[in-house]
Order: sequence, then structure tokens, then C-alpha cells
Amino acid sequence: MVTSSEFPVSSAGWSRRMVLAGTGAAFLAGCGRGGGAGRGALRVGITGKGENDARLLFSAAGIVPDFPITYAEFESGHLVVEALNSGALDFGGMSEIPPVFAAASTVQSFRQIGVLHGDVNNQAVLVPKGSTITGLAGLKGKRVGYVRATTTQYFLIQMLKSVGLRWSDIEPVAMSVADGAAAFEHGALDAWAIYGFPIQRAIATQGARVLKTALGFLSGNYVISVHRDVLDDPARADLVRRYLKLTRQAYGWAQAHQGEWARVVAGAIGVPVAYVEDQFRAKSAPYTLRRVSDGVIASQQAVADVFADAGLIGRRVDMRPLWDTRFNSALPEA
Repeated sequence: MVTSSEFPVSSAGWSRRMVLAGTGAAFLAGCGRGGGAGRGALRVGITGKGENDARLLFSAAGIVPDFPITYAEFESGHLVVEALNSGALDFGGMSEIPPVFAAASTVQSFRQIGVLHGDVNNQAVLVPKGSTITGLAGLKGKRVGYVRATTTQYFLIQMLKSVGLRWSDIEPVAMSVADGAAAFEHGALDAWAIYGFPIQRAIATQGARVLKTALGFLSGNYVISVHRDVLDDPARADLVRRYLKLTRQAYGWAQAHQGEWARVVAGAIGVPVAYVEDQFRAKSAPYTLRRVSDGVIASQQAVADVFADAGLIGRRVDMRPLWDTRFNSALPEA
């Protein structure tokens, strides 16, 4: 049985208010373990829309979980971390970046149990139709939108550094995905660092142009996290293992049926299938689950050090304590 939080999804994305409402629904469902429809359900966070929406992926692959799941929708990984920290989720995914900010704070109620390794060409800096900016150096002095504490902030820092620019050399504008989409569409931004389906939508509907993808700037590791109470609850830990198994099967199906999957994704995000097919052809890597390893930990530590060196977190942090290997047996090696 699978249930889903019923919240409207607009073509532009989700507002923070809607996201927090979704979190609340998941929390209430989880609190219903003693009674109600959510009892015993695995509470899963879904970040974004389209290719990495597990509900869409399971449906396309013909996978029907035999245990209850409640889903809550989020527009970025740092909101997933907030939900995990508040106890509203059992399971969620995000990039390497949001946990870095959590590690620099006082609350870390989650543990990182593996990674989903995959595409980084679906993360990019966009410029609007007619822009005269032709390279990263052209961002100097420009208004550039990004989503705070996400991959967009990290790869933007690294891109600027690659052409001798600093964070202070641009006018960075922290925005939600939905607000960034609206600002970009209405000409309030000179460039937009963004991820996922908004790229295809902006290209298809606004004539936007990719200035640079994140290839060479991101590791491709997207962190799989669980609330720390899951680690000590055998029944819920078993649900996580079963969910991981289904996820592996689903991504395997997607890799073997790229044409069919592209049509499904295009329909879900409302763009011509040709745009999704182009994205799939340009993938830097297929999506695969991987276990915790020294290399995975070192990759995130390098990210944390970049943010510390840039003065964007209050102190240097050690990411190793947030990793847990207890689910390694359910995940393949890299």
C-alpha cells in the first residue's frame, strides 16, 4: 500500500509554505503509528519532480511495494534535512551539501547510510534568451539566483573559482526553486544556478540557454539519510532495507527502458519528450545506489572544507560521524 500527501503541484514548482505543509502531513502520519492510516508506514521524502520521484519511478517500473509508505514533497534537500531533524521523516535524499550545514549546527538527528550516484549534467547555470553572457567570467557583477545550502551554491562557488572569481564578485540571490523560476522568467536574474526539471522547462518555454553544467564540479553523490531512531528500530530498519531493494530494481528498470522512461518523465514535468531524451543522452552517469565507503566520506568532507574556506559555515566540520555503515549489506559497492 502506498499513500501520498495530497498537495497541489504547480508547473513552476512548490512554495515553501506548501513544502512545510507536506512535511506536516508526513509528520502527522508518522505520529499515527499508534492508530490511523499512517500506522507503521515508512515516511519518505521526495525531492523535486520527474526523474527522481520514487512514486513515478515505481509506477513506471510496475513496482508495487508490499508495505505502507507515506510521501512528503520537498523542493530542496535542506528542507529534507530539516524534516529529518524534526522527526517528520524516516528516510530522505539530498545532495552532499545540506548535511554540511547541519553538521555545523547543533542538531543532527539523521545518519547518512549510502548514496545515489548519478547525473550532474542536470544541474547547471542558465542564462535567459538573448543574454550576452558567453562564459563563466561573464557572471562578474551579475545577479545570479541559487538555492541556499544546496548543490547550486556549491557548484556556483567552484565555477567562479575556476575562472578566478570569488563569491563576492557576483550578486548572489538566495531563492527557493519556485521563486527562482519566477524571477528568471520575468528577467529579474542575469543567471540562475538550478537543478532538475526547471532546466528543461526554462529551455522549452523561455528559450533559456545552459551556460555551464555541473560536470567536473560535482561528485554525482546524492546522500541517502535516515532518522537516527530508524537505526535502533529493527522493524523500521527492515522497511528501509526493503525500500532500498525496490529502489535498486526501479533504477535498473529505468536504465534498461530509457525511451519509455523519458516519455513518462516528460509527461510528468510538462515538457516535450525530446528535451528529456536530450537530457538522458547527456547524462554524466546512470543512477545507481552505492554503499558507504572511504571515498564517499572523503568526497563530502571535501565539500565541507570548501564551504568552510569560503566562510559560509561557522567552522570546519568533520563529516565522518554522520555516516553509518549498517545498511551496507543492502547496497552494492561502487
